[in-house]
Amino acid sequence: MKINGILPSLLKDTTIVTSPTIWRTSSKLAIHDLLWLLAYKWLLLPLLSYNTNRLLITVFNYFQDMEHKNCKLIFVHHLFCILFLSHLVFCKLNYNFYYKTCPNVTNIVRYGVWSAIANDTGMAASLLRLHFLDCFVNGCDASILLDDIGSTFVGEKNAIPTQNSARGYEVIDNIKANAEKACPSTVSCSDILTIAAREAVYLSGGPYWLLHFGRRDGRTANKTAANELPSPLESLDSIIAKFNSKGLDIKDVVVLSVAHTIGFAQCFTFKPRLFNFGGSGKPDPELDASFLKGLQSMCPDKVDSDTKLVPLDSVTTTRFDNNYYKNLVNSRGLLQSDHVLSTDNRTASMVINYSMYTYLFLKDFGASMVKMANLVF
Repeated sequence: MKINGILPSLLKDTTIVTSPTIWRTSSKLAIHDLLWLLAYKWLLLPLLSYNTNRLLITVFNYFQDMEHKNCKLIFVHHLFCILFLSHLVFCKLNYNFYYKTCPNVTNIVRYGVWSAIANDTGMAASLLRLHFLDCFVNGCDASILLDDIGSTFVGEKNAIPTQNSARGYEVIDNIKANAEKACPSTVSCSDILTIAAREAVYLSGGPYWLLHFGRRDGRTANKTAANELPSPLESLDSIIAKFNSKGLDIKDVVVLSVAHTIGFAQCFTFKPRLFNFGGSGKPDPELDASFLKGLQSMCPDKVDSDTKLVPLDSVTTTRFDNNYYKNLVNSRGLLQSDHVLSTDNRTASMVINYSMYTYLFLKDFGASMVKMANLVF
């Protein structure tokens, strides 16, 4: 069994269905089991990744020699179905999805994002956050854009993490309208939101990464799941667990947190660090003294300051760079969930490396964004 390039040569040769061993075994199987073989070769196999194909081929080769153990071969055929057919939506995503049907979609989205940022520099962070909020609830399906409809439909916009904080909905709506004019009934809102997040980062000085397209828009929402989104008030263990549940690892936690290098946070999200850290009645002793003093003046210990906005990175507020990590190293991280990344043994070394090596941070951020954008359930 040969592997050539990204896709195995099984796309061309017929080793699986013409092997004498397989034919002898297949003759003893029910017709539907032989059809599973053909479906695997012609339908499922071309859609799977290189690594997945190698795994399947290894398993299949092992069972090719077990011609007298039909039940195990049948088991393998059905196992292919159970394990992989549920992921066909993900596998159908590809770089050239709109190559013929809407070749200018990226330019349409880029112009819409550029116009929005030109009007409001904080919109870059908002669009990036909107993409995150969407993907972490039932995958990247644009369900975050759905409005409540009386008591018959409950969306995610009014969930605790999004209510009165998430914004940029109208930007996506405008881009969608322009996409419809150019390519009617073609580009999904979920793809538009995914591209918009990348363009927002890129136009803010951050990296550019390649994207797969072909996401379908969700018709349902999950406010309950939206209420369980990672919060800056949670422990690192809790945040890591929530990332793990989406197929993202601890490195992704550190990398994707750099989204806080642009945008703003409301005072209530970090005020306990300024006046009553851990119920001690005192500020967080690990906060840089001058940084602490400045924050206390911007966010006094009064209820009416809770919703006041403070830059997440006061040095390069609108530029997507690794100054976020430099702030953490210097004990000038705004959110407790960010600060702990520089003190926890599992993440501290990554924070130091990203603070020193810009290229490493840019490369890894793009890779983690691709992983998140491919959360399609």
